Amino acid sequence: MATAGHVDHGKSTLVRALTGTEPDRWEEERRRGLTIDLGFASMTLPSSRVLSFVDVPGHERFLGNMLSGLGPAPIVCFVVAADQGWQAQSSDHRDAVAALGIDAGLVVITRADLAPDRVPEVEAQARAELAGTGLAAAPAVAVSAVQGTGMDVLRRTLDSVLDAAPPPDADAPVRMWVDRAFSVRGAGTVVTGTLAAGRLHRNQRLHLLGESVDASVQVRGLQAHGTDAETLQPANRAAVNLRGIQTEQLSRGDVLLTPGTWHLTDVVDVRRSTGEGFEDAPQAVTVHLGTAAVPARCRPFDDGHARLTLDRPVPVRIGDRLLVKAPSSRTVRTGVTVLDVDPPELTRRGEGRVRAQTLAGMSAAGDLNGEVLRRGAVRAEALQRMGIELPQELPPQVRGLGEWLVAADQVRRWADRLRSAVRQHLEADPLSAGLAEGAAADHLDLPDAALLTPLIREAGLLRESGRVTEAEARRGLGTAEAAVAELERQLGQAPFLAPEADQLTALNVGEKELAAAERQGRLLRLGDGIVLLPSAPARAMKVLSQLDQPFTVSQARQALGTTRRTAVPLLEHLDARGWTRRIDSSRRHVVR
Repeated sequence: MATAGHVDHGKSTLVRALTGTEPDRWEEERRRGLTIDLGFASMTLPSSRVLSFVDVPGHERFLGNMLSGLGPAPIVCFVVAADQGWQAQSSDHRDAVAALGIDAGLVVITRADLAPDRVPEVEAQARAELAGTGLAAAPAVAVSAVQGTGMDVLRRTLDSVLDAAPPPDADAPVRMWVDRAFSVRGAGTVVTGTLAAGRLHRNQRLHLLGESVDASVQVRGLQAHGTDAETLQPANRAAVNLRGIQTEQLSRGDVLLTPGTWHLTDVVDVRRSTGEGFEDAPQAVTVHLGTAAVPARCRPFDDGHARLTLDRPVPVRIGDRLLVKAPSSRTVRTGVTVLDVDPPELTRRGEGRVRAQTLAGMSAAGDLNGEVLRRGAVRAEALQRMGIELPQELPPQVRGLGEWLVAADQVRRWADRLRSAVRQHLEADPLSAGLAEGAAADHLDLPDAALLTPLIREAGLLRESGRVTEAEARRGLGTAEAAVAELERQLGQAPFLAPEADQLTALNVGEKELAAAERQGRLLRLGDGIVLLPSAPARAMKVLSQLDQPFTVSQARQALGTTRRTAVPLLEHLDARGWTRRIDSSRRHVVR
């Protein structure tokens, strides 16, 4: 839970009274009585749950630090002093809460002992100011941290707020924004942050990304609330001892990620959700997400939509809430919702206006149909990294082809083009075994050659020995058709008299023609250049089964009316099919 509220309204005093821990970590903060950086403390609630606080500075000069504390927090404790009421930074913090879409928390009216009569008025004022934000209906408690008045009620209310808050997703990928990085003697580099979702465990491999770092690291050790842990569940404050990185490389705004599960981008298209519109937005802005503050360029499309081009890649998903402000400003300018983390390039005049219309129709939850149709084909895991949930049953406009999601119209276009390419290839070269798989994939300009296999099925084609061909058994053999037909006629009259080599030469039938005829099921080639009809083995079995068993090659040759040149490979073919079996070196019998 992060605190929020105007400077000097008692946020740190409240945390100190609840937790017994001083959240102001720096000597200067304690000397001046002014929080200037993030503070951290924890307490055990009546339910025995441990609640961690991230205490933020309230002064306008430290808005960036405040946003770093508020950004990763799922719940907020909004503080307003009874004796001062709503103030300037109260509005700034309210705007930040609204921009980030935080909708869980409570309102605490502090310093009630200094102005007890004003508590109802200040609560009503806070309600009015928070109307339209996620805290509009948040419970409110009046307390005096100094005297202890209302603190027990506050503790019970904190428990009820946690009960009502959405449960964190322990199975989600980790995206833990770093708010501190330091070195511990004997342990090495340690980073801390809020683990809002996902799990951390010892020896886990993580991706560490930031302004000056892009590295693979390993979790050496974990702590939560000063206690060592083997595994940490969300939501939790985490201290992570890392192996494989130097502290000097790290800073606030870096992020620990589950490798390969986040889309990293430096360009996002967004919709204004709170604050000022984009029509008069400055070109140079600062984008706050998590604990990071990233310089960016803003290109307005209309008052409600814009493109943000960041100085460095960040892990962003569709639906994420970001906060935009002018670099030198001490106030929040605009809260935005991310609509597209992989937007198309815009190079032509007028494309920004068209893009605004497209974005106006896009959902903040992501549009599976739209994303697939826009790309034609996209890997399913790529959409998941972007933040789009995949339903168990795909809509009719989307087809699943292996690891890819493809627009149904694109599947039909690819299948039609593949059929046409194979047909043209076979018409140009009837003796070909088919269009080579590589040539087929290149012709379709497939993003992944693995898509060819399901497309072959989709087109009703066959894959044979690395080639794509038509499924019809007889397609004709072009100029070799007459010669092969003559062979079929001769073998039909004398099925076991294989043509000699000079006969094949006279017919102008070579290896290419024979291979093509065999692929079409018109001829059968045995070893040593023997060519028969595909029906020859079955016809031979009818003759051989009439012989006295066992029989010799010579007996078989005589019964079949052929030569030894044909009889030997034919019998070996029958042996291989399990129709005949050798008894010894000279005899075999028919397998009944």
